[in-house]
Amino acid sequence: VVVWFWQSMVGTGSNLAEKVNKLLHQVGMPNAQLKVELKDIVLNDFGKDDIEFLFDANKSNKFESLGKVASGGELSRLMLSIKSLVARKLELPTLIFDEIDTGVSGEIANKMAAIMSQMSQNMQVFSITHLPQIAAKGKMHYKVFKYVSNNQTQSDLKILNFEERVLEIAEMLSGASLSDSAINHAKALLN
Repeated sequence: VVVWFWQSMVGTGSNLAEKVNKLLHQVGMPNAQLKVELKDIVLNDFGKDDIEFLFDANKSNKFESLGKVASGGELSRLMLSIKSLVARKLELPTLIFDEIDTGVSGEIANKMAAIMSQMSQNMQVFSITHLPQIAAKGKMHYKVFKYVSNNQTQSDLKILNFEERVLEIAEMLSGASLSDSAINHAKALLN
């Protein structure tokens, strides 16, 4: 099933890797390379294919198992790249990212936000994030919060207007005590 899925989505494993590698360059990993190895094995409960993702972050031509060598930030960028390809091919109406930006910050967060913003031109994209660069790129901003009522923890969400977004993003930048510089930076991010 997985091999069929890949072949119907992007062609062969090498084709998938080629497309992912191009996206990795866009998110600040110009030397990173993903390689997909597909091997036929004896049919078992999981199928007859063994699929391994191999990764080289530094153009050393030492490809190793993705799970062993990729950092959290590298995994985040890989997942965004793969999910954006799959979503584009399947023409999904909605895509939800739950902290896909873990392990990244600064300019890389800006680049990831740009990819998500580009994806939102053709589908609805929800991003659960703690990064101001990602939050600022959204067309709408919801704040999720918890409170205790009748000795039970409740969750709720609120759509933020522009002024509330500025304060929320400023808090993401500087913590609970908001400075003028954090507020100005938040406004700059939103513009």
